[in-house]
Amino acid sequence: MDDRFLLTVPELASATGGEIVPTGDVGIAGFSSVSIDSRSVLSGGLFVALAGLRSDGHEYLEQAFDSGARVALVSATRMDADGARLRGLAGKAGANLVVVRDTLRAMQDAAGRYLDRFPSLLRIGITGSSGKTTTKELAAAMISPERRVVMNVGNLNSETGLPLSAFQVRAEHEVGIFEMGMNRRAEMGELARVLRPRIALVTNVGTAHIGILGSVGAIAEEKKDIFSMFAGSETALIPEDDPSSDFLAADVRGIVKRYGPRSLTAFGGARSLDLDGTEIVWDGVAVTLAIPGAHNLMNALAAAAIATEAGVSAAAIRTGLASARPLFGRAEILKGPVTVVRDCYNANPEATEAAIAFCDSVEWKGRRIYVVGSMLELGEAAEREHERIGEALARCKADDVVLFGPETEAAARVLREGGTATGAVLFRTDDIDDLSRIVSARAREGDLVLLKGSRGMALERLTEILIPGEKGGA
Repeated sequence: MDDRFLLTVPELASATGGEIVPTGDVGIAGFSSVSIDSRSVLSGGLFVALAGLRSDGHEYLEQAFDSGARVALVSATRMDADGARLRGLAGKAGANLVVVRDTLRAMQDAAGRYLDRFPSLLRIGITGSSGKTTTKELAAAMISPERRVVMNVGNLNSETGLPLSAFQVRAEHEVGIFEMGMNRRAEMGELARVLRPRIALVTNVGTAHIGILGSVGAIAEEKKDIFSMFAGSETALIPEDDPSSDFLAADVRGIVKRYGPRSLTAFGGARSLDLDGTEIVWDGVAVTLAIPGAHNLMNALAAAAIATEAGVSAAAIRTGLASARPLFGRAEILKGPVTVVRDCYNANPEATEAAIAFCDSVEWKGRRIYVVGSMLELGEAAEREHERIGEALARCKADDVVLFGPETEAAARVLREGGTATGAVLFRTDDIDDLSRIVSARAREGDLVLLKGSRGMALERLTEILIPGEKGGA
């Protein structure tokens, strides 16, 4: 093992089953960083040439080498078709090529081999239809007072994001906390093969990505694959009240533990503080979590289950709860003349219902305006699930309901036909400028405004209209 490198070129070839094309000095060659974007390559790094729908990394090898890459993973197919050019580019840079069948799989295999360098690292995996990032951040806040923690940056949790995150582990780290997302069949199993978690938690099973997987049952099967690399001594943490709980627990080759308000013995109850968060009693001592909403209480309990399993003290868990703050677009409370609940980083039906329920639960003297954008990636279920949101809005306390995006027509139809409990005024548009005009005209001092929608709807663009001077981006 050469501590100068994440992996040496021979180690990379061994991990990936690749063939070295030695245009540089293989004997002392390795890489100290990994990138899939030629614009972010660092000197001495590995560039992974991925073929995507819009571009092919093999077309950017020259830029990667110019930026300092000294090793590149390239596909055998492209090498067969364009080998002379690729060898020439590598030779000019004094770099090495490692030729593999599939560069994505090779990057994942390399990340798994890299993690083998740290046998004492406690590897923790988190998946679920919603709440992954918040749970990960909370778990890290709880564990870090007593252990050195590494985790995914942001939500780098995908087939590329997880291996890139794995390469951030260093010898000083004691615990690695990684969220694991998926948007296609078999992806969770691939991620589990990379991480091989000792502790794995499912936050919930909902309808996110139902357009790809087809049913909640299929989503549960995919989420359950986070346990697929268990050998017997690992721990599966499963939400006690999720409808898929029994399915998730069945036939797991490891220790199965349920978590939730009833299962966590240190949990002594909680009290909503409305927009200011939730007071949580943990091991007999009350502490305030400044991330509001009943759904975020569940995320906090998931994180506490992880921290407990990792062996940290109740005091550390309380410290983590007290220090946590909302991430961009996730239950942010922005206060100005208008108070904004900015919860628009992403959306699925369960999360949207939770956001509506939270805003309904808040004690508020002024008006309520609920701006709800399309929920994407629902496929054939889109109309049905947007009708479901229409039904939730029909029961809500909003004075105005503003719908944005073509998919929300199904929700609007429900509201037009049946009205709302409060006689709310309904607006619907597909145009962002029109949306901005509506919100600007309707919102006034003392209002509570909810912004909820999928990432692609970018509802944060309304922030500065509602609170002048408040930035609308992360």
